[in-house]
Amino acid sequence: MLKPTIFREYDIRGIADLELLSPHIELLGRGLGTYLQRRSGGRKINVGRDCRLSSSRLRDALVKGLLETGSDVTDIGVVPTPVLYYSAQHTKADGAIMITGSHNPPEYNGFKTVCGPDTLHGEAIQDVLHLIQKQNFEHGAGKVTVMDAATPYVDEIASQFHFDRRIKVVADAGNGTAGPVIHRIFEKLNVDVTELFFEMDGKFPNHHPDPTVPANLRSLIEKVRETGAELGIAFDGDSDRIGAVDEKGNVIYGDFLLLIYAREVLSRKPGATFIGEVKCSQVMYDHINKLGGNAIMYKTGHSLIKAKMKEEHAELAGEMSGHMFFADRYYGYDDALYAACRLIEIVAKSGRPLSAQLDGLPHIVSTPEIRVDCPDDIKFGVVERVAAHFKKIRKTVDTDGVRVIFPEGWGLLRASNTQPVLVMRFEAASEKLLKEYQTEVEQALEEARLPVSASHQ
Repeated sequence: MLKPTIFREYDIRGIADLELLSPHIELLGRGLGTYLQRRSGGRKINVGRDCRLSSSRLRDALVKGLLETGSDVTDIGVVPTPVLYYSAQHTKADGAIMITGSHNPPEYNGFKTVCGPDTLHGEAIQDVLHLIQKQNFEHGAGKVTVMDAATPYVDEIASQFHFDRRIKVVADAGNGTAGPVIHRIFEKLNVDVTELFFEMDGKFPNHHPDPTVPANLRSLIEKVRETGAELGIAFDGDSDRIGAVDEKGNVIYGDFLLLIYAREVLSRKPGATFIGEVKCSQVMYDHINKLGGNAIMYKTGHSLIKAKMKEEHAELAGEMSGHMFFADRYYGYDDALYAACRLIEIVAKSGRPLSAQLDGLPHIVSTPEIRVDCPDDIKFGVVERVAAHFKKIRKTVDTDGVRVIFPEGWGLLRASNTQPVLVMRFEAASEKLLKEYQTEVEQALEEARLPVSASHQ
């Protein structure tokens, strides 16, 4: 039987050859097919997959289970996750399932599920587990059809952008799913692109496809400097997260990308609402509000953010991890290929390089995400103990984990919903204060009986 621990907050994920065995994934297919039919009232389910070595096996097992519930499956093949989202919208599918390990190590894989207009998260994912545990399934004999969703997607994205001047860009697809599709989009646009690692390879031989990890951006940074490009763009394994570097090779993380996009949106839509998450810079929130926007801090997680966007009627949302959700001029889901085109458009129209898009901001120093190994069964309890400690002595924000407010900065500790790790991040007015704030939080972690063996990633 499937381990309950793989049913996470906003997806289903585990080590493919240990926790996602084919007979169990057939059961998952029956559970998802049953859930989607009962919730949406329809049987039409689109299925896509990434290029991981285990994805074809998981596809076969999942589809077998779906068909046994009477679901009709449209197989769109190996595609970026946003192409699956696009296909679900345009074929009016009742549900959609993406087989992907996203940014996790190669041995992982998983399932992101769409039901109607929403992505399954929280209790809905637990409901699927309960169906499987009770063997409470629909029965039938569905059929499979195959569809090319990438071509209409490429045509629609490319048709939205017209760059008045030719932009020199370096793009790193990390051997994930972005390469073949973004290549076709760039062919239709006024860009001079240097392509890195555009061949799909589930072994990820050049670097891991996670653009939040600075080490994974080395090749991109070097090539941007070498070619004199105006910006560099990186994609994660399933192409729903964007990374970026400016023309000098400096990494621009998701919170400041969100700010760049928000500035442009506010130039057309004064007073617009934007959603960020707890790892995002306070500078971002303050500056969006200063520009007349409404910046809201919320929980980390693509499904959670999408739900919050609809609730707040936000034009745009974003995460430190590079998920960017455009409702402005787009469909509201996280699409790194579309986000890349929006970033190039801003640089092209402004006539200034990417670094200039952040002019006028106060100087701050910050850490990248710091990940601390911590078993799944204790990680939330550890965070609760640290939060209880800080609530007695400092102002805190408990939207997701604990964000500790210091006199000239902040520190965050939260439990990852996708991996057995704790995530920390710090921001301060100086390097000295940054170190002080980080030390204080790490000491509280030690007192929560967790040895700190952090890796800056």
